[in-house]
Amino acid sequence: MSMSDDFTQAEFTAKFISSKSPIKPLVAIVLGSGLGGFADEMTDAVRIGYNDIPHFARSTAVGHAGQLVLGNIGAWPVVVMQGRVHLYEGYPVQSVVFPMRVFARMGVRAVILTNAAGGINLDYGQGRLVVIKDHINFQGQNPLVGLEDPRVGQRFIDMTGAYSKSYRQMTLDAGKRLGIDLAEGVYVAVLGPSYETPAEIRAFRTMGADLVGMSTVPEVIVARQLGVKVLAISCVTNMAAGTTDAPINHEEVLEIGRRISGQFKALLRDVVPLIAQDVAEK
Repeated sequence: MSMSDDFTQAEFTAKFISSKSPIKPLVAIVLGSGLGGFADEMTDAVRIGYNDIPHFARSTAVGHAGQLVLGNIGAWPVVVMQGRVHLYEGYPVQSVVFPMRVFARMGVRAVILTNAAGGINLDYGQGRLVVIKDHINFQGQNPLVGLEDPRVGQRFIDMTGAYSKSYRQMTLDAGKRLGIDLAEGVYVAVLGPSYETPAEIRAFRTMGADLVGMSTVPEVIVARQLGVKVLAISCVTNMAAGTTDAPINHEEVLEIGRRISGQFKALLRDVVPLIAQDVAEK
């Protein structure tokens, strides 16, 4: 897909989604593995399967429902992705980030990205919620590669403040109010789908990574290209290879996601209105 095609398709898809609901979302939320239940909290919800949305890729990963939900969290309009697509599913990077381009066309100015991650930092344990403060891209791909199209955005974007400092602080403060023990950390994105080797995890730890996962970074890059502010939260669903003797399996990842869902929902219920209000006041 060329940048020009990408722009045209995003415009078309944004109009299609907007025709299905009067909701005009201020914030987009992407729910990762095992975390999709938050969408059930929405009122005035309209649900659209990815298969029914023009140019949307179909989610094939277990634990990703594969539907878009438009509705309200409290008094605030949002759009929620119950599941995402990943590079490891065989999709090109432009398909992975396409929803970010669509949301920007719909007027979204802030995105909350969530994921299940492996814990590299030995201070973490299963079920820890971690606010991402920076990332390392080890996926070998960047969604901004290609001919530059001014309608899409610049290619050479500054990633110094990719993860909004103010939104991170809002979230840490919310954690204190709710009694949730949040951490901040650096996320390293890998291609997957195989889990990392113990040697890779030792290398990532030496590089300063606290978490490892297979998503999020392409979406962050495109969000920043489009001027969309980012908050990202990881749920540590397993400790990374070599940190314990236990084998890693995807069923455990989903189970920990379900177990932590109460805390996760409470945190989002607190933070979403704050971010939506910030967007509305700009």
